[in-house]
Amino acid sequence: MNWDQVQGKWKQVKGAVKQLWGKLTNDDLDIIDGQKDKLVGKLQERYGVTREESTRQVRDWSPSTYEKDIPKTEESRRRAS
Repeated sequence: MNWDQVQGKWKQVKGAVKQLWGKLTNDDLDIIDGQKDKLVGKLQERYGVTREESTRQVRDWSPSTYEKDIPKTEESRRRAS
């Protein structure tokens, strides 16, 4: 999964992002709109961390791991079983 795909699925991903970084507001999430640089900047702003730290947090979360945080649809649950 890459960031282009995250942008396309941002409405689904927002819940996982909000759960992980609770200080982000709904308005923040709307502004971020799936853009990695904006997420890094908002984390830096809301949590008072360095750009390097917020970049590390986003990298550690990464688009390839976010799917486990998104509630699965009934169809995808059946396929996973």
